[in-house]
Formats: sequence, C-alpha cells, structure tokens
Amino acid sequence: MKNWPKALSTWLDDRFGLSAITQFLKEKPVPQHKHSIWLYTGSAILLFFVIQVVTGFMLILYYKPTLDAANASVARIMTEVPLGWIIRSVHSWSSTFMIAFVFIHLISIWLTKSYRKPREITWMSGVFLLACSLVFGFTGYLLPWDDLSLSATKVGTDIPRSIPVVGAWVTTLLRGGGDVTGDTLTRFFGIHVCILPIFIFLLLAIHVYLIQKKGMSIPLDAETRNEDVPTIPFWPNFVYREMVVWLVLVGILFSMAIVFPPSLDKQADLMAAAPEGVKPEWYFLFLFQTLKIFPAKILFVNGDTVAVLLMLMAGLFIFFLPVIDNKPTEWKGKIITALGYVLVVYVLIFSVWSPL
Repeated sequence: MKNWPKALSTWLDDRFGLSAITQFLKEKPVPQHKHSIWLYTGSAILLFFVIQVVTGFMLILYYKPTLDAANASVARIMTEVPLGWIIRSVHSWSSTFMIAFVFIHLISIWLTKSYRKPREITWMSGVFLLACSLVFGFTGYLLPWDDLSLSATKVGTDIPRSIPVVGAWVTTLLRGGGDVTGDTLTRFFGIHVCILPIFIFLLLAIHVYLIQKKGMSIPLDAETRNEDVPTIPFWPNFVYREMVVWLVLVGILFSMAIVFPPSLDKQADLMAAAPEGVKPEWYFLFLFQTLKIFPAKILFVNGDTVAVLLMLMAGLFIFFLPVIDNKPTEWKGKIITALGYVLVVYVLIFSVWSPL
C-alpha cells in the first residue's frame, strides 16, 4: 500500500474531476499591469470572510442571544473562555478589515473601469456583496448588548423611517416592534448567523463564477490600443503571491486584535437615556454625518427624507454604474471617473470630521 496517496488521488479525481480544475487554474492567465495590485484586494475579502466564519462558529458556542444573558455571555467569552478574548477581537477586527477591503475593491474597479462590458453583472454582484457586508456589520454591532450598541442601533434603525410610504414599516420590521428591545436582539442574531450567510455564500459563488467565466480585465488604455498585456499563470504563480499578501494581512489582523481588543460596556438599559456622542461604526459614519448637514426642512419636506432619498438614488447609481458608463472612453466616462475620486475624498473627510 505504498502508493495509497496516488490511489486516493485517482479515486477522488474520478469522482470530482480535480485534475480538470487544476489544469484550468494552471492555464488561467492573470494580467500583469500597473493596476495589478488591486487584484489582491478580492482574495483579501475572501480571506477575512473565512476568518469571520471560523471565529463566528467559535463564538456562537458560548453566546446567548437573550435580553438578560447576551451581555453576560460576551463578558464570559472575554474573561472565562480560554482564548475567548482574542477570538472575539479577531472576529471584530476581521469584520472591519473585510468591509474596508470591499470598499477599496469596488472603488478600484470604479476608477479603473473594470466593470465595462462584459463584466457588468460581476460589478452588480459585488455591490450586493458590499450591502451584505454592511448589514453583517450592522447586525453584529448590537449583539454585545451594551449601552453603546443599543443607542447606535436605535439611531440606525430610525433612519429608514424618513423614507416616504414604507419607512415606518421598514423600521418596525428591523426592530421587531416600535422600539429596540429583546425582540430586536433576537432578530438581529438570526439575520447575522443564518439569513445573511446564506445570501453572502450565494453571492460569493455567483461573483467568483463570473470572474472565472469572464476573466480579469486589463487597463482601459491597453484595451483601446489593442496592446498585449503580459500574464502569469493563476496557479501556482499568482496564488503564491496572494499567499504572501494573506500572510501579511493575517499578521496585521492579529496584531490589531491583540493590541486593540474591542471593549464591552455595561449591559444595555432600555429605560436609560442615550449616552452623549453616540456614533455608528466607521463604515456608516459618513452617512451619519451627511444626515446632520441637512436642514430640518427643505421646501416643506423633512431634511432627513431628502437626505435618505438622495442616498438611495446614489446607491442605485452605483449599482447601475456599468450601464450608465457604457462608453468609458468618452466625456461621460471621464466625468464618472471624477465622481469616483470626489466620492473617495467625501467619504474620507466625513469619516474623520464632524460638521456639527
């Protein structure tokens, strides 16, 4: 039985066709150009998502999503469960890194116009992944059930109320009632650990399939001039380079998790007043600041309503960006590229500066 590894490999190959997959990866070309660095952001997202799943499974063994036990169970994870504090910290920081890289990945595609034909659906599935990532962060933020998370969730779930006709219904749906209560905690827990993973796994499968089907884009100027762009094989050359990036990112992740572990405040009190200076997580901060700069009334319409509708319109614009920017080399494409830079500057400024 000296050749049992080869026999096992042959047995698996006969049933799963692994050799065909390996051959496909060896033949798959990865373009190398001045924008190649952005190619590594996609796999970084997948890396942090896997870390989220693994650490999430560990946390769910001890977490109790009830009004009386949620905060205490998180405290127990941090103080009594072996290595529980680092697992929670890695879970929290990997969520931050994942969302940050989704933003970076999408804006890099926007500025390089990698969403152009025939990759429109790839972009749209990526926008859905961004939305799922943000909801992941939003629902997970409430689970420690402390004063800060309760107050921030009240603010966040109250924003949809400004949407005409359906706003109040959306807020009630999110909260499971008229206010944030234990029902909201249970609902957010179910969304966080059950509903969202199903959606994100499905979207990831579609997104990865489309990338394999349509391949990776080349710079717009090279495509316009019909230039040949040098390539390297996906396996093993590109994968080895990705592994170096993963190693660096994991090192940074664990360093941040050890040096800056997330805190835990006292158990939330539904009857207590909201603490001063409540703000959402950094990835929602620019939206929160945007709401603050709108006046109370704009032509007899609530300023919050105008702000939320503009945000929804901006979201639709971003989703349909490949359709709108269907001629990227013309003047319209240059304007949309400029809008991308403006968006980056706007988000950065309003994420670190409070206008009011």
